[in-house]
Amino acid sequence: MIRRQRFPGFLRPAVFTAIFGLLAATAAAADAPADFPATPPAPGPAPQLDVPTPATQTLPNGLEVVSVRRAGLPLVTAQLVLRSGGEMDPANEAGLADLTANLLTRGAGGRSAPQIAAAAEALGGSLQAAAGWDESAVGITVTTPRLPAALDLLATVVRHPDFAPAELERARAQAVDDLRLTLSRPTALASLAAGRAVFGDGAYGHSRTGTPASIARITRADVERLHAELYRPDNAILVLAGDIAPAQALQLAQASFGDWRKPAVPLPAKPKGSADSELPALLLIDQHGAGQAGVVAAHAAPSRSDAGYYVGVVANAVLGGSYSARLNEEIRIKRGLSYGASSRLQPMANAGLWLAAAQTKNPSAPQVAALMRQQFARLGKEEVPAAELAARKATLVGSYGRSLETTAGLAGQAAELAVYGLPLGDIGQYIARVQAVTPKQVEAYARRHLDAKHARVVVVGDAAQFAPALRKDWPRAELLEAGQLDLDSPSLQPAIARH
Repeated sequence: MIRRQRFPGFLRPAVFTAIFGLLAATAAAADAPADFPATPPAPGPAPQLDVPTPATQTLPNGLEVVSVRRAGLPLVTAQLVLRSGGEMDPANEAGLADLTANLLTRGAGGRSAPQIAAAAEALGGSLQAAAGWDESAVGITVTTPRLPAALDLLATVVRHPDFAPAELERARAQAVDDLRLTLSRPTALASLAAGRAVFGDGAYGHSRTGTPASIARITRADVERLHAELYRPDNAILVLAGDIAPAQALQLAQASFGDWRKPAVPLPAKPKGSADSELPALLLIDQHGAGQAGVVAAHAAPSRSDAGYYVGVVANAVLGGSYSARLNEEIRIKRGLSYGASSRLQPMANAGLWLAAAQTKNPSAPQVAALMRQQFARLGKEEVPAAELAARKATLVGSYGRSLETTAGLAGQAAELAVYGLPLGDIGQYIARVQAVTPKQVEAYARRHLDAKHARVVVVGDAAQFAPALRKDWPRAELLEAGQLDLDSPSLQPAIARH
């Protein structure tokens, strides 16, 4: 074993770094011009987006064809999108929709997974498949001359997947490995539990990607059944974005998908998104020995079709949508309690979720939880200052503009509107609607949807270091052992423990 010696004549690294930083800052200040600005410039005017309204047409079999033309570059992104996703997972089969989507490209039409990948590569693209809430999609981006062949490949994997037993076993093993790694992280486990706390046994309450137990239960027959029920033309949208006109889009869609038959049976009804929860306002999950704690605060939110959607988007930007937003400012920048704190607003078909998250030292978890609740409440108690609101709007506008720079991003935005049945012209109205949001609207929205009485807080970590402090303010808090959780149960507890 080699031992490091300390020499009194050498500066320790931390001291050296501090002195070096001070000298560098002094030198920079000395070299800076007298008129060098001391503060960053104010946000500039919002850019003017020129996004054509997507065209929509429908084939006789019910397939909706949405096209957005962007001429000048011979590229097209093609996405086949279903209006169904993880919310359609049967009880005890969490992750079925996600697993089914992932299997589409792993063998179809008699071609193996490597052969399908090679065919996509030969076209200059790659097939990407996944499922979310309310949608499942397969997509590819190719040059315009290769679009007909790409659509034929897309049709093959969507309509004629093999679901080979060996590929199913491989996909399940990979999914279980990924889930075990994810759920070992305190913040990820806290987020999953928060979903249960908000939605109960509603369709959005379970883990969309499944649990180790649920994935192990899924059989080939389950995958085939879901595919037969949901993968049908009257439940699908073909989105084409790029160098393509509506007439050409309709012609190509008819050539590749026109003979896709609509089943005689009706589509399964969408289940209710949320239900009353069995979980308490504060849930503590003990990961004994965890080095850090994950803290999550959650609220129910309106659906995607809610009239106040853009107000909610701006409110979330103020709360935790970027590095300079309030949660990160209060938790990381001012107090150094976390490497990052953020929030997201996830509106869905018939419900939505507000979720704030941060990872911190176990002893500081109570302070972080209190700061989150304070910031949620603050949004509904006072108007956001004009300068702060302008900066957060600028972040949103810039992010949205960047999302439209690629044909894949353009297709994604059009697909979201189509999936939720919203006017396709909204794709060009985002900036104007964000800019129109006022401080009073943000305050009223937060007061209506972020009431502290309806907050759900989940803390995961070494509970011995934070549970006593949290229980002083939350005497009805419930403590569960991480190793004994039933992640497929609305109560997170095994059936034996519930009786």
